[in-house]
Amino acid sequence: MATFPVINMEKLNGEGRAATMEMIKDACENWGFFEVVNHGIAPEFMDTVEKLTKEHYRKCMEQRFKEMVAKKGLEAVQSEINDLDWESTFFLRHLPVSNMSQVPDLEAEYRRVMKEFAAQLEKLAEQLLDLLCENLGLEKGYLKKVFYGSKGPNFGTKVSNYPPCPKPDLIKGLRAHTDAGGIVLLFQDDKVSGLQLLKDGQWVDVPPMRHSIVVNLGDQLEVITNGKYKSVMHRVIAQTDGTRMSLASFYNPASDAVIYPAPALVEKEQTRDLYPKFLFEDYMKHYLGVKFQAKEPRFEAFKNMENTADLGQVATA
Repeated sequence: MATFPVINMEKLNGEGRAATMEMIKDACENWGFFEVVNHGIAPEFMDTVEKLTKEHYRKCMEQRFKEMVAKKGLEAVQSEINDLDWESTFFLRHLPVSNMSQVPDLEAEYRRVMKEFAAQLEKLAEQLLDLLCENLGLEKGYLKKVFYGSKGPNFGTKVSNYPPCPKPDLIKGLRAHTDAGGIVLLFQDDKVSGLQLLKDGQWVDVPPMRHSIVVNLGDQLEVITNGKYKSVMHRVIAQTDGTRMSLASFYNPASDAVIYPAPALVEKEQTRDLYPKFLFEDYMKHYLGVKFQAKEPRFEAFKNMENTADLGQVATA
């Protein structure tokens, strides 16, 4: 098994740039995931984010999670649970409009730190999208422009904790899925592992590394690249000891962004559009009902809708 791709972003500034860009290209084409280090977010600041996130979980979420487990009798399950994830989670929306002031129980310092963290991650996401454009031969800013819609991208952070689980063979921390959106930036616990991705039919651990950011590609990038880059199935395995922290920040298209294969790529590869054209909002509505199923039928459903729409236009012409 090839080793999980780790990209040192400092090397983009010197003579190692070409080799580093090649590593990113290979990761996007063959893994759908990579891990970045020296990405510009200060390690001390990341330590503060981690400390406050873990404190917030202990103060405000842990007891609630224990009560849910007791109520559902999850400690005593005898067979596999397929409709539930062993996670404690809440969502912070940053763009186009922040919900930070409405989320209950957040202390002022935690709100301030998460706002700053989101601003730095947004910058990193846009930098990474431009690196992808460069590798794909698309004009700089193409992906950001496609994501923009009328109000700018959707950007938010899912804050999750995965407490120790007595039956990790029967309950997943998070069931296998691909991400619906654009590009995902994950700050994960460096002591408690659990994240795995599916590569060549095998589940591979995403290594926990201190101060790294794990990057993975969502369904929208698969569509825009006409399948050159793929979104990849991944899951979280619950552990019997230690609580795993996960901050997954999703940089997604605007609700009214129109998503379709980049014409320049279709022409360059001399292929037809293998993927449909749709509104991101419509895709998300569909995705929510089928998140834990294979992605191909999702694309197929929109391809069929597109064909039907085309036929309708022909009939009325």
